[in-house]
Amino acid sequence: MSNLIGDINESRAVSYIEDLGFRVVERNYFARKLGEIDIIAIKDNIWHFIEVKSAKADFDPIYNLTPRKLRRIINSTNYYIKTKKLDIAFSIDIIVIRGDNIEFLENITI
Repeated sequence: MSNLIGDINESRAVSYIEDLGFRVVERNYFARKLGEIDIIAIKDNIWHFIEVKSAKADFDPIYNLTPRKLRRIINSTNYYIKTKKLDIAFSIDIIVIRGDNIEFLENITI
């Protein structure tokens, strides 16, 4: 998928969670040698570290969340919390975009 389509779908995901009452803190946070967190947002004093996955209609984007990718997200989240010296409740989530449908899955590491 092109970066443009990925950026568009990430913006759709941001609008979606903002409509749910989330406040976006950062987008595309990059932890060197660890990975990227697409969206960092807060709702009800819980920080959400959100991965956005989308793909062409003939492939379910949930399958792009591999165990390796999930480890990178977890490591990047821990790095973010440590470097920002945060003592917070947090959740690692995924937003899956399939065409016009958006699915928000919270606490994917449980």
